Amino acid sequence: MSVKAFELVPAVERDLLMGDKARINVECLECCGKHLYVGTNDCFVHHFLLEEVPSPKGRIAYVAQKLQQKYLGLKKPVAELRAASALERLIVLCDGVLFLVDMATLETVPSATGSGGARIKGVTSFCMNGNPVNADPFCVEIAVISSRRRTVQVYTVFEDRVQLVKEVTTTEQPSVVSLDGYFLCLALASQYMILNYTTGASQDLFPYNSEERRPIVKRIGREEFLLAAPGGLGMFANAEGVSQRAPVNWSERVIGAAVCFPYVVALDQDFISIHSMLDQQLKQSLAFRDGHILQDFEGKVVLASTKAVYILVPLPLEQQIQDLLCGDRVEEALVLTEGAQPNIPRDRFQILHRRILQQAGFIQFGQLQFQEAQEYFRKGELDARELISLYPLLLPPTSSFTRCHPPLHPFADLNHLAQGDPGKVLRCKRFLISYLGTVRGTEASRVCREEVDTALLKLYAEQDHESLLDLLASDNTCLLADSAPWLEKHSKYFALGLLYRCNGQDSAALQLWIRVVDGELQDSTRPDLYEYIVDILTFCPDLDLVWRYSDWALKRDPKVGVQIFTKRSAGKDQSGQPKPDDVITYLEKHSHARLFYLEHLVLERRVQKEKFHSLLAVLYLEQVLSLLGGSRPPAPDQLSHARDRLQALLRESNLYRVQLLLDKMEGCDQLLLEQATLHGKLEDHGKALDILVHQLRDYGSAEAYCLWASSSSTSSSRQHLLHLLLDLYLDGGAGERAGDLEMAAVDLLNRHGDQFDAVRVLSVLPEGWSLQLLKPFLGRAVRASVHAGRTSRLALGLSRAENLQLLHDRLKERRKPILVSEKRGCHLCHNTFSCPDVVCLPGAVPVHTHCIAHRLSDSAPNTHADSAPDKHSTQNSNHT
Repeated sequence: MSVKAFELVPAVERDLLMGDKARINVECLECCGKHLYVGTNDCFVHHFLLEEVPSPKGRIAYVAQKLQQKYLGLKKPVAELRAASALERLIVLCDGVLFLVDMATLETVPSATGSGGARIKGVTSFCMNGNPVNADPFCVEIAVISSRRRTVQVYTVFEDRVQLVKEVTTTEQPSVVSLDGYFLCLALASQYMILNYTTGASQDLFPYNSEERRPIVKRIGREEFLLAAPGGLGMFANAEGVSQRAPVNWSERVIGAAVCFPYVVALDQDFISIHSMLDQQLKQSLAFRDGHILQDFEGKVVLASTKAVYILVPLPLEQQIQDLLCGDRVEEALVLTEGAQPNIPRDRFQILHRRILQQAGFIQFGQLQFQEAQEYFRKGELDARELISLYPLLLPPTSSFTRCHPPLHPFADLNHLAQGDPGKVLRCKRFLISYLGTVRGTEASRVCREEVDTALLKLYAEQDHESLLDLLASDNTCLLADSAPWLEKHSKYFALGLLYRCNGQDSAALQLWIRVVDGELQDSTRPDLYEYIVDILTFCPDLDLVWRYSDWALKRDPKVGVQIFTKRSAGKDQSGQPKPDDVITYLEKHSHARLFYLEHLVLERRVQKEKFHSLLAVLYLEQVLSLLGGSRPPAPDQLSHARDRLQALLRESNLYRVQLLLDKMEGCDQLLLEQATLHGKLEDHGKALDILVHQLRDYGSAEAYCLWASSSSTSSSRQHLLHLLLDLYLDGGAGERAGDLEMAAVDLLNRHGDQFDAVRVLSVLPEGWSLQLLKPFLGRAVRASVHAGRTSRLALGLSRAENLQLLHDRLKERRKPILVSEKRGCHLCHNTFSCPDVVCLPGAVPVHTHCIAHRLSDSAPNTHADSAPDKHSTQNSNHT
């Protein structure tokens, strides 16, 4: 594809160059700054001053002023001109002679006295070293092709003389030469080659027939050359003979070439072709007839026909890039931009490159190529507001953002881009969601966090996107005033509540959510919204808010609502936590919730406070009494469960008011088991067992009572209760129940034989009972007696062994000397010893006799060894 990279501008018109002389032709050119030198076929050198002036259309034009012309006197065409500006000399090749001419006067420079002269004869072609190796700034280096021998000579040129540096021989006669540093690039008769004139090392490149086509050897950079190759190719080669760039496919009839980065300009008889060095594509073609000279001078490309001179003016890089972007040629624009990086200052390139990437992104975005667009936006560090502003109503009204100028795209808004197509609009919105989600939180979006988060919230709400809640749960900067109406419009009330909370408006959030739970507003985002509100209140540090909304939660579901208080922190730090007494008072109008809360305090947190235990027991009892006294008989499971809870509390707790509960149970024969437990708490075991045995006739419960009542006591207490129960069984009297009581007594003895005093039992048993009936009891009793005797003897033996060991240790300690001196101090009072009246503690620690006596006689727990001394310790002493 074509791009307008250059304009062909006339520099020296025919009339100014040759007047009315029809046979005068341009043979060679040289440009140095504003000065243009033209060699003609009549052996004249013309000197022009070129002034660059802007045209009315903004383009560049040149005005040429002829300063002078000079006849060289050789009657042959001027073959080549090269300017050495540091020397103020022109190096001229005419009629096989190379000599120096003054740039200002065009006078031939005479040879210096005693020197080798300022002329070189027998020259067919020459070139200047674009990368000189000589450090002297007042000389230049040239390479000369000799017409007589197959040699290339390297000279150093001074103001008035030339000096031979090196002469190298080639296998064939060279026709064209180019010099860079120590490297000569030569076009021989049949091939190109690279030659290092200092070392003599050479590298053949590729064959070329110089007789068929004019060879081209052009230095384009440090140790790099452009060559005309067979097949109409422009080949690049470095000093090592390697091509690091792809070849340019130009015309077979190319007669001249030049480089104006990043373009290669080639001239044939009819056209100027311009190829890119970056992608090797033909970018521009200009008609140019009778052209035969193409040279580049310090970035300026100069052409000449036989009668006139022209300059190929490159268009500004930005204009070329914009032209490519206008044609949607994104890749070419980027290649051109990145290829021009070495020639642009770093800061300016970064700005230009970012803008081109952003424009490329919008071009891809307009073509709905979203993946490519997002990558260009990322690389170009696009301000996300540029993209958001395309979407109506997404940018907050309070935003101060204005679009980039000049604009990055031609779109007014999303509707303009999509042309009313709903499918395109939807795809664009989905892309914006993806893009904003990617850039959110990055350094690039830091300056526009509010706009990014608010736009995302609106898109999430409109698209019913699952990430809406994640956005609000994260650290966000969504604008409340702009976002709230949008969420209400799309019935996202739960999300609106979260937004209120993000802005510190917890009360507004709770009021809104309560309306959703009560059915005033419809939002199915959270089916468990009621439980969520309870969790919010549970962990809310604002107690005023908790008291205000707990009543609603408790009325709706007391069991769940009471978690507001039961799940709160129970750690040591109770700051900001409601006091249990205040909670119980608050829950008086919510009886079920108060019961749940008391269960939490007493049964889960194990709060040891009489008030809570008594209140819970009373509530349990009232619940049982209400079930028993109801007009309808209660369900068996319900009553059983209520009594089990009451009985468990009565057994496990020791903090409730026993007499209060007994008074409330008075006259209720259905709660005899509970009454027995309460009598047991009062240590009235006889009354308790009497209720269980004679009123309830529940022998299993009576036996269990004995075990429960003595569970935290000694074995003697359990033995006492079992004997008390046995006496009740045996003293039951005559009648129908006598047999049941006797069987209960036998079962009791046989199950707990090892717990009874066997002698006492045998003394109270009826004489009529058989030994076979009591065999299990007697077996247990005998085993227990034997075990007790053996255990006692074992304990006695261990005690004697311990005593013997202590006596042994005492004798050992007595045999050891105890050293006491005035420099050694008492371990108790820290005073030094003044007499040998000491006592030795375990570990050979000596102390005063009166100190240890005082310590043993002092019953106060906090008395120290340095308490007020008695009469034995009033004497003066030194402290260690």
